[in-house]
Amino acid sequence: MSTRIRRCSNEKEFEQVIDEFIMLGYELQTRGNDNALLIKRKKKEHGLVALLTVWWSLGIGNLIYACVPAKIIDEVMVRLDKGE
Repeated sequence: MSTRIRRCSNEKEFEQVIDEFIMLGYELQTRGNDNALLIKRKKKEHGLVALLTVWWSLGIGNLIYACVPAKIIDEVMVRLDKGE
């Protein structure tokens, strides 16, 4: 997966863009003075998994499923261009 880059011209726009992505469901992975990496993960569905694992393995399978990280479906790098 390639990372998209969103460039900002000033700090106010930089902060607004980060806030907009967070409102859309992205998580802030890393953040520096002039860049931030945001990711969006696929939502997990525990209902069916919980039902089947309680039936077959007394819930142990659901605990394992909960510990496995969700797949990343999108990545965005927000950069602050300081007149370069």
